[in-house]
Parts: sequence; structure tokens; C-alpha cells
Amino acid sequence: MTRIPARPAGQEPGAVGRRRGRYHHGKLPKALVAAAVKLVESGGVGALTLRGAARKAGVSQAAPYRHFTDKQALLAAVAEEGFRSLTEAMRQATAPHEGDPLGRFHALGRAYVDFAMAHPAHYRIMFGQAAADRSAYPLLKAAAQETFGLLVAAIQDCQRAGVVRPGDAEELALAAWSASHGLSSLAVDGQLSVMGERSREALIQAVMANIFFGLGSR
Repeated sequence: MTRIPARPAGQEPGAVGRRRGRYHHGKLPKALVAAAVKLVESGGVGALTLRGAARKAGVSQAAPYRHFTDKQALLAAVAEEGFRSLTEAMRQATAPHEGDPLGRFHALGRAYVDFAMAHPAHYRIMFGQAAADRSAYPLLKAAAQETFGLLVAAIQDCQRAGVVRPGDAEELALAAWSASHGLSSLAVDGQLSVMGERSREALIQAVMANIFFGLGSR
């Protein structure tokens, strides 16, 4: 008579052969965030569910609920990761421009567009309706404010150098961000073909030049 091996204590029926348990408890959130990004890349935000993320990560359907109360919480974690990555990319882009406020300003704009093109799923979640209300997610709110703070600081440096007009630095930063964000969204959605054969770099330079023209000293 064939004996069925006893199931280890705590293991769910049918779990034999699954990849369940391959993540340390502390690493599971990052694995679920990565799985969520892949699902959004392939099917959009509507394709993301906690169960789908669990399947993608190779864990049980109950595992995500140890870290995320619902889909909204997982989306907030994806957005937070995106803002932290964008902030790091912007810091790296501006590092060679120490003491050059104008060069720093332009580098921020290029880094923003480059990030959007390289990480479209993160970008859409970061600035989409799903992650618009950040009041319930203080870490996401802080990460987004840190990213915006880099642009505000760059505007302030340009003001001190006399190359950007006086005024509320946050309002001027919002104007610059709006233009950069619009260009990034057009690029991510493949809408820049209306501009002919001009390269992305040429378009970035043109937009940044016009942004700066609007912000420049009178």
C-alpha cells in the first residue's frame, strides 16, 4: 500500500511543489511590488489584483495580505518605489553639475523624461488616479514630496544665480514640472511621432529651453 507523505505542519493542502516560502518575510513585499509592476506592464492597472501578484511571485494567495491590506496599498507601494527610484536618478543626473544651476535644472528635466521612458509602468502608477490620494500612505507622500523638492531646490538655486525670475519657487517648479510631465506622458504613450523624425533628446532640449524662457529673468 502506497503511503502518502505526511504534510508538514502548517502547510496548506495542495501546496506541495509550489514555490511558496521561497521569499524571506522581509523580502516578500519587494517581490510582490515587482510582480505588480509586471502585471501592469502587460495588462494595465486594471489587470492588477493581489491574487494575481501572489501567483506572479509564486506565493500563496494569502501571503500578500500580511503586508498589503488591499490592491490600493500595493499600488501605493509601487508608486513609492517609483518616486524613490526617480529621486535617485535625478540626484545622479545632477551630480556632474555642482555649481552650475542652469545645468542642474536641465539635467533634472532629462532625468525625468528618461525615467518615464525606462519605467512606464511605475510612471503610470505614480501619476495615475490609483495613487492620487496619498493621505493614507505617508511614506508615499514623503517620497513624492522629496522628488518635487529637488525641482524646487533647483529653481531656488537658479533664482540665487539670477537666471530665474523672483517669485514663489514652488509655483515656478510646478510650471516646469507640468511641462516636463506633459512631454514624458506623450513620450510614454507614443504620441511624439507628430513631431516627425526629431530625436527624443532634441525634443527634450526644445521643451527645456522653452520652460526656461518662461522662467527666465525679466
